[in-house]
Amino acid sequence: MQPIYLVNNFGQSNHLIKRMLRDLEIDAVMIKNDTPAEEVEGNCRGIILSGGPSLERAGYGPEYVDLGLPVLGICLGLHIIATRRGGSVQPGKMGGFGGVEVEIIEDNPLFEGYPDKISVWASHADEVNQIPEGFTLNAVSDICPAEAISKADENIYGIQWHPEVSHTFEGHRIFENFDRITRENI
Repeated sequence: MQPIYLVNNFGQSNHLIKRMLRDLEIDAVMIKNDTPAEEVEGNCRGIILSGGPSLERAGYGPEYVDLGLPVLGICLGLHIIATRRGGSVQPGKMGGFGGVEVEIIEDNPLFEGYPDKISVWASHADEVNQIPEGFTLNAVSDICPAEAISKADENIYGIQWHPEVSHTFEGHRIFENFDRITRENI
């Protein structure tokens, strides 16, 4: 079975994502975001777009969203998904640095097994302010109006928080659910 590609967007916690995937026995390979899309297509079963400092340094990440593979965007990865599909991102009014209570308002396969409210860890200044057409708003918080969005019919999911850190309630479940989604898509 092909691995999941973890796209390095220069985020400070890429190694934590990779470690969590390894600990969960999910086969994943980290790739640089300057890897051409044609080298990604056909060589993996799903893509995780990691966090990072800015959309300007997203490399080929936006192109990966359109490969027909399941995609999970984390923090900057969410912003890549949103802007690639016609949404927009702007500096948040408050930013999110620390613990946040997130309310799941519309369930999807990525959130299977979660309660309606979860405590998560945020680390961002920017946020999605316009959701792309055809996407569903899945989660909100007091500091961020779009904590999670999805286009489930294309297996595209984006979350603003960091499931890879220990401060996020059962963050491992996000990766387990995404792994299941990629396996069902084969």
